[in-house]
Amino acid sequence: MKNHLSKNLDLKGKKVLLRLDLNVPMENGAITETSRIEKIIPTIKLLSEKQAKIIILSHIGRPKGKVVKEMSLKPISEKLSLLLKKKVLFNNSPLNGDAKFEIDKINDGSITMLENIRFNKEEESNDMKFAKKISDLGDIYVNDAFSCSHRSHASIDAITKYIPSYFGLQISQEISALEKITNKIEKPVSLVIGGSKISTKFKIINNLIKKFDNAIIVGGMANTILKHTGKNVGKSICERDSGDLVKQIFENSKKYDCEIIIPNDVIVSKSLDGTGKEKDINDVMDDEMILDIGSKTILTIEKIINKSKTVLWNGPAGYFENPNFQNGTKKILELISARTEHENIFSVAGGGETVAAINKFEKSNSFTFISTAGGAFLEYLEGKTLPGIKALNQNV
Repeated sequence: MKNHLSKNLDLKGKKVLLRLDLNVPMENGAITETSRIEKIIPTIKLLSEKQAKIIILSHIGRPKGKVVKEMSLKPISEKLSLLLKKKVLFNNSPLNGDAKFEIDKINDGSITMLENIRFNKEEESNDMKFAKKISDLGDIYVNDAFSCSHRSHASIDAITKYIPSYFGLQISQEISALEKITNKIEKPVSLVIGGSKISTKFKIINNLIKKFDNAIIVGGMANTILKHTGKNVGKSICERDSGDLVKQIFENSKKYDCEIIIPNDVIVSKSLDGTGKEKDINDVMDDEMILDIGSKTILTIEKIINKSKTVLWNGPAGYFENPNFQNGTKKILELISARTEHENIFSVAGGGETVAAINKFEKSNSFTFISTAGGAFLEYLEGKTLPGIKALNQNV
């Protein structure tokens, strides 16, 4: 990337508008998970060391252009201050002359966080005048919010038309990892994909089938395939009107020589809070639901991962929130982690539930790259051009 944030840029005294995604989970005003905050610390430290005046733009939740007290970024500014061990000023002034006046007074190397950018209705409409108003607060713009870059919002897209703009360190790593796993692949390459709905990830599967050697489909998505290939899935999560999608997946897998792997044994229960029983896929009863993959399926997955040099994982294998149905997800995580640590395969994991599982089993250091992005991660894998990335590339 020609316009990435480099250590050679002279930023001393420059006001840097830094767009981050700090949309972290919160309960009763307390932050419950901090991985998104931790990932952007290297960019902030680099800018601070270069004596830039850092002005953070971010959001939390969907306030729909209104001021919502519970969606203030103030608690996040305080958390960031603790993690950086450096004062983060919080400025809740409206984005007008007052905010600009206060920003102009800040010291070199200091950090200021502005209030939730989505409190302004013009943000989500990608309003050009609003983007110009934001750009007037700084000298250069840095986007380090990959997870927001599928949005055509003013602080992601339109702002780049008014101010010199750059990719941040984190977004550069994210794009490099995804490019490597989709375009610069070391084969054999395998996809492990789960989650509840095949319809939401149909385009991803069909895009990656063209490039991957194996597609291991688990979770609710596998139930849909099993249902439409004649298996009884009982009361399981299943899309009963997705027969055409399943047919297309198998047709494309044959066309591009990608093997589709689905469970041949499963863990079933009559309720989500049950204990679980392992069964052959042909023995599922009408009053049972599939909540995890079985031991034979795990062995099949192990053989494939052991032969792979590149692995992409998105989506759990079952209802891992109940410990009785976490074994499949945990084993997949352990298999990929072990291969990454000991044999240097290239592994990428991403998506909200996937990151939740990685954190639950404390394996955050066991992948080559973990994406904290949700929609942007999935849309990139579909082969879409993300507005935030396109805007920056046009700014070269």
